[in-house]
Amino acid sequence: MLGDKINELTGKITGTRVLPGAGGGITVEVSFAGQGKLLGVDTVEIGTYESVMTPAGVLNGKGQGLVRSNDGDALMWMGTGVGKPTGKGLAATWRYTWIMQTMSSRWSRLNGVVGIGDWEIDENGNGRAQLWEWK
Repeated sequence: MLGDKINELTGKITGTRVLPGAGGGITVEVSFAGQGKLLGVDTVEIGTYESVMTPAGVLNGKGQGLVRSNDGDALMWMGTGVGKPTGKGLAATWRYTWIMQTMSSRWSRLNGVVGIGDWEIDENGNGRAQLWEWK
């Protein structure tokens, strides 16, 4: 069951790389940066994920990132998800999960919490993400 929304992000893809994948396939590495809110606190976020397209046209991905507040709070996340291309260029839609770790007392309740979210990217690499607590 979905619980409270815990994170929102408006961001932009800042870099891409094409890497060799397993079995002669291709892995695409994407980095992004943006601004948002984590538990209502203004944040900046950076992250990188790698994705591989299956023969069925589904993107399988995994990544990691860092969320920081203006006061110096930090939260690290590791995620995995599935996506689908939705149009031209970088346009895609993703559904993903996060596992979070933090030393911040402000965000400590997120240790051991699984987040479940969506990430929508347009053809120019602009994205919006939302994350809810999975209860």
